[in-house]
Order: sequence, then structure tokens, then C-alpha cells
Amino acid sequence: MADRQYELVYILPPETTEEQAAELHDEIAGVVSKMSGQIEKTDTWGRRRLAYGIGHFKEGFYVLEVIDGTGELMKELDRRLKVMDQVIRHLVVRVDMEKRVVERSRSRRQADSARRRVRRGLPPERQPGESRAADGEDDDRDDHDDRDDRDDRHDRHDRHDRHDRHDRHDRHDGRRA
Repeated sequence: MADRQYELVYILPPETTEEQAAELHDEIAGVVSKMSGQIEKTDTWGRRRLAYGIGHFKEGFYVLEVIDGTGELMKELDRRLKVMDQVIRHLVVRVDMEKRVVERSRSRRQADSARRRVRRGLPPERQPGESRAADGEDDDRDDHDDRDDRDDRHDRHDRHDRHDRHDRHDRHDGRRA
């Protein structure tokens, strides 16, 4: 199975020292390497206020680990972190799917921009020194202006229809009296 990327955030008691956090990191690194994973990045956020109290803790020592590995590795880490007394709370999130979605939308945006530029008779890629205003692409929304105009016309018609309905109701109410 292919390696996936996960973010592991764990919270330790606020009185935790850097050395104790490093020891726990070494334990996690041992499990990760034993199960053929890799820690890509470790970010120690330090002592921060919790969003809500956990037990009697109002603050915690936060650590973020970005890990490349399998789902089995993450299950094992989850199991081990649940039984560690020094970990107040932990969370594992798979992030490679989000990165894939962002990359896909970025490439789609670039393809749309290239298609619009070609339609205008420009090269598909922006040239060095070329500004957005130079080629009429102030914000790449030229294609959407027509739709906005149609929406405005529909809004005007809707307003007229509403007024007509109100007039009919007023006349109807007038006949009843």
C-alpha cells in the first residue's frame, strides 16, 4: 500500500519540559521507523491555552508531527497514544487528499486561464514582465460578466413579478371590503 501523509497533533500537560516532549517524540519516531514510516516534520508549538478544559487542564503543550506512512502505522500510533498518561489529547488527520484537491483545483484554474488567454490571441502562459492589466485580465472574471448581467435582468423581472402579485393582492383585498 502506498504511503500517505498524516498530521499528528498531541497535547501534553502544561508543565511538560522540552526534554520530556523530546523523549515522547523519540518514542513516536521509534514506532514510525519500526513500521517503515517517516517523520517529515516536527513542529513544537509549546504551551498554549486550550479551547476548552480537558480534565483539570486549561493549558497544554502542543506538538505537531507530519508523518508519511500507512494506515496501519497510524492505527498503532493511535493505540499507543491512547494509553500514554502523559498525553492529554491527540488527533490524527490524513492530509494528502487535501493537498491533492488543492493541486487539482490549481491546475484547473491555470488551464482555464490559458484557454482564456489563447481565445484573446495571447500566449497561454504569462510572459515575464507582463502585468495583469496589460492584457485586459484585471481579475480573470471577464467570462463571468455576461452571466452577472443575465442575473441582474432576472432579478429585475423577479421584482416586477413580486410587485404585480402585491398589486393583485391589494386589489383583491380592496374588493372584499
